[in-house]
Amino acid sequence: MDFLFNTNVQFFIAAYLVGGIPFGLLLAKYFAGVNVQQSGSKSIGATNVLRVIKEKDPLLAKKLGAATLALDALKGVVLLVVAQLVGVSEATLWGIGVLAVLGHCFSPYLGFEGGKGIATGMGVFILLLPLEALIGLAVWALSAKMLKISSLASLLGLSALVLASFVVHPQMAHAPILFIAFILFYKHIPNMIRLIKGEETRVA
Repeated sequence: MDFLFNTNVQFFIAAYLVGGIPFGLLLAKYFAGVNVQQSGSKSIGATNVLRVIKEKDPLLAKKLGAATLALDALKGVVLLVVAQLVGVSEATLWGIGVLAVLGHCFSPYLGFEGGKGIATGMGVFILLLPLEALIGLAVWALSAKMLKISSLASLLGLSALVLASFVVHPQMAHAPILFIAFILFYKHIPNMIRLIKGEETRVA
């Protein structure tokens, strides 16, 4: 059990456990009395929180959607900031980032179900790849405004970020970036199937 006293291991465990906190589910239940896992896309993320609660209270939906987005992003930031202050290696930082995303997407508190991971992943990228993250956010914002399809805009923004990372940092190890991207694309497979069928819901 000595390995549990290793700083890196402690950060990895904390990243997975913090990443798994289902803020969207908790906020929707507490403030709106709604279980988002039983409505809409059944995701615990900001888009489904917004979509489901909007039917009852549009103003509250916007507030809870924004809060969910911010808190999910912070899951990928807070521990990374602490780890940077402690002075862990870059490899450890990326390990923390990957585990935060895994925790959100496969939450230990929800039977290893979870959200799509875009906000948490973006939080990680904003801290570790700020320029690429800005490029991804710009593509996401433009796509969301033009297409009005949240999942497609998110995947386009993610793709732009990954491509930009190869241009901006061609020498760095891209394995953790690609692994996070793989997780996020994997979680969006149902959305991609609906996109192909023309059944994906648009955001008003």
